[in-house]
Amino acid sequence: MKIRKNDTVLVIAGKDRGKTGKVRFVYPSENKVIVENVNMIKKHARANAQTKQGGIIELEAKMNASNVMLLCEKCKKPARIGYKFLEDGKKVRYCRVCNEVLD
Repeated sequence: MKIRKNDTVLVIAGKDRGKTGKVRFVYPSENKVIVENVNMIKKHARANAQTKQGGIIELEAKMNASNVMLLCEKCKKPARIGYKFLEDGKKVRYCRVCNEVLD
């Protein structure tokens, strides 16, 4: 999976197309991500010991990783991500638009 936690991404498909946000959680086995303030759902919660007050809670839902694109910090464009090896043998991600190393 090429998207990681704390990456800034652009949503390219779905009801929130065009929004940007920071990745909060990544689920590689499911190929899903949770992005801040994107794909908001309403959940009905009952009051219990942890949450004193019940009611309708708004929170982010998982979305497929194929529906987001990484925003490159250097060129400020949504970009596909590639992998390459540096001279010291370290594997890094790079932006395929501006060819800059991301990690």
